[in-house]
Amino acid sequence: MQAKPLLFVDIDGVISLWGFETNARPAGVFRNVDGVLHFLSASAGNHLLALLERFELVWASGWEERANEHLPHALALPTPLPFLSFDPKPEGRHGHWKLAAIEAYAGPERAVAWIDDAYDEACRAWAARRRGPTLLVATVPATGMSADHVARLLAWADGPAAGRR
Repeated sequence: MQAKPLLFVDIDGVISLWGFETNARPAGVFRNVDGVLHFLSASAGNHLLALLERFELVWASGWEERANEHLPHALALPTPLPFLSFDPKPEGRHGHWKLAAIEAYAGPERAVAWIDDAYDEACRAWAARRRGPTLLVATVPATGMSADHVARLLAWADGPAAGRR
């Protein structure tokens, strides 16, 4: 049996919310992360816990290793997650700044889902040409990851991604 599908998890706009109206703030809490206030979604921890059963979760954020310094405890995760490191000066590369690290971690055939708030055309083209099952799940930064996103990811893990395991 092959490994679980990968789920690359962005933080800003997925877990750390922004752009909401101050009088319509979603449930959550402000946390100081290296001197910057972030508003962490109240439901993000439970969503990630539900996804851990079917996915190998990987932080895919500019937070890099700092994600594990701040988020596992804040979100009640049982353990730190692997994280991607990004080349600060990707020479000769075209496309989204996360793609090279995601592709290097995942390889061409492993089932991959990626939840983020900032895809571009390069992301969609990459997903379309991958040999392995690939799902992009877009969030709105003011609300982040929702129960509907989780349901979609779990259905995908049991459907297209399951066929590759």
